[in-house]
Amino acid sequence: MTPEATQQLLDFAYIAATVLFILAIKWLSSPASARRGVLAGEIAAALAVGATLCNPELVSYKWVIITLIIGAAIGVPLGLVHMTAVPQRTALSHAFGALSAAMIGIAEYYVGISQSNVTRFQMGEIGLEVIIGSLTFTGSLIAAGKLQEILPQRPIVYRGQNFVSLSVLSAALLLAMALVVKPTNTVLFPVMVVVALVFGVLLVTPIGGADMPTVISLLNSYAGFSAALLGFVLNSKVLVVAGALDGSSGFILSVIMCKAMNRSFTNVMFGAFGQVQAGAAAAKEERTVRSATPEEAADILGAASTVVIVPGYGMAVAQAQHKVRELFDVLTKKGVDVKFGIHPVAGRMPGHMNVLLAEADIPYERLVEMEEINSDMPQTDVALIIGANDVTNPAARTDASSPIYGMPILNVDKAHTVMVIKRSMNPGFAGIDNPLYYMDKTLMLFGDAKNFVGSIVRELAGGHS
Repeated sequence: MTPEATQQLLDFAYIAATVLFILAIKWLSSPASARRGVLAGEIAAALAVGATLCNPELVSYKWVIITLIIGAAIGVPLGLVHMTAVPQRTALSHAFGALSAAMIGIAEYYVGISQSNVTRFQMGEIGLEVIIGSLTFTGSLIAAGKLQEILPQRPIVYRGQNFVSLSVLSAALLLAMALVVKPTNTVLFPVMVVVALVFGVLLVTPIGGADMPTVISLLNSYAGFSAALLGFVLNSKVLVVAGALDGSSGFILSVIMCKAMNRSFTNVMFGAFGQVQAGAAAAKEERTVRSATPEEAADILGAASTVVIVPGYGMAVAQAQHKVRELFDVLTKKGVDVKFGIHPVAGRMPGHMNVLLAEADIPYERLVEMEEINSDMPQTDVALIIGANDVTNPAARTDASSPIYGMPILNVDKAHTVMVIKRSMNPGFAGIDNPLYYMDKTLMLFGDAKNFVGSIVRELAGGHS
């Protein structure tokens, strides 16, 4: 095959990969087509990698094969984690992707300097790419640590933290500008990298667990943009396109997530969301709650005409999604209309509840988004909340002093009866008490979600109406 024909074939493979990347993002926007989107993304990545490996400019496969083996040895175990660990695994994926982009940018700088062919424009590209990649790496590691509960989930705040953080970011950018003016000033380059790494830590440390879904999507956006900039550095068109798609889609998702929480980016980054609200403990001591047994819960559910199940992170921790499917089946057989109310920030990553319920083969049409299900709540006989806290808290509508005030919630308090499966009365990620638990229409079902739902299923299957 002639060099011209080879190049045309490689270009075709890159174009096909680009089209498949676009289709993958399109299909991933719906649970019904998500599997197709994943497959399209995998084929696109395989095409892009395969075409790159067939590039005539590649003269040695030694280090490529070694790194592929190392990457597979790390990636396969990461891909086999339990569903509850997917958010932190996703954060680690962002970290590794950003680290690779930063390291390639660093290598390109030093190779270019050794050959005395780094222009000021190229230095600007490398500087931005390395800064974004470095801060995304450390920021993603902090996010993963918070999600894994290795690090405190509450915001770590101190006086003047915004000034310190912005000063560190400004220092990194000033160092990059100094290198653009004089690329051969190699002493400044490692300093810039270290400062960017420090800023990544400062960026995510003050953010509480309740904002982690938005942080994950935002870090995904940063990783994508660093890859796009790396594409400019390497003159790789497919990397520019793939990185831009990743970055822009992550950014748009972050905007959607912030809208779902009625919060701006500045709120997320500097709002210290997640601090324990003063007086919550005292309020719990003054009020009492009504509890119910699995038998009582089964009687209420079996007599209902309409039930809305609201899943949360507690369901994921208890691995209760398959028992929830059994509950859905037994109630449906009894003629009960069962739907699932999905809040966009329930769980610890965007779409977390959709993924869990899809894993249990819950019909897609039964998963109803917050805006649509809220209009049905006043006509709902029973709202069954499984491990969800902040996304059902009425204080978001009524308490202007609450840190979640203004955040759209699932209006479960408007249902005729509310039942909440929860291990204890401990607050959710936002660290605030939930007035829903003290309402006369609310019954607390204390216990492990998987075991409690299993008990309800056994009672319903045993003939309770």
